[in-house]
Amino acid sequence: MPTAPLASGRTADVYALAGGRVLRRYRSGGDVRAEAALMRHLHAAGYPVPRVHHADGPDLVLERVAGPTLVEAFVAGDVTLPAMARLLVDLHGRLHALPALRSADPAVRLLHLDLHTENVLLTLAGPVVIDWATAAEGPPALDRAMTALIIAEAAVDPSLPLRAAAGELLSAYVAEAGPLAPVAEAVSRRSGLGPLETARLPEAAALVEATARAGGCR
Repeated sequence: MPTAPLASGRTADVYALAGGRVLRRYRSGGDVRAEAALMRHLHAAGYPVPRVHHADGPDLVLERVAGPTLVEAFVAGDVTLPAMARLLVDLHGRLHALPALRSADPAVRLLHLDLHTENVLLTLAGPVVIDWATAAEGPPALDRAMTALIIAEAAVDPSLPLRAAAGELLSAYVAEAGPLAPVAEAVSRRSGLGPLETARLPEAAALVEATARAGGCR
């Protein structure tokens, strides 16, 4: 295995492997079997996720997906903000149309809970959703609120060059997405991710609330 990661996220590093595969390794250890089982289920149901080749401990071996992230495509001028919002809404809708694996309650659906512009890859065959570590079951409105909150975090981060674009994306997403769960629920889910995220959460939550009120979603 190469020593230098192909990419690194908040919790995991991704390494290129032979045969069109990648290794996603969680730095804190853990057990990826539940994540792998969900991804296999989604793949079999026709939802666009990478194919799982192997799962063991903190290591997840996946099909290597070629294509820019949604935000990279925006920076390159290949996709507009309204199109990005519509795509995120469509991917949520397709996911939430699938029944939950454990709950028999029809109001409970599969949730990604981290669906944002860096977790969608645009391939020649269409969009592919990655990073299912936070997936759970629950009300779809919570999944939509989480996406809105994540976008809002970018919109209130003064260090990001795309801060203004994130604010526009938030407005477009909220207008398209439909009802959101109370943002406090999303904040509770996000609060354990680290000090920078926690510091921005109150301002980001207030922005989501204000955007939802302005868009008539509440």
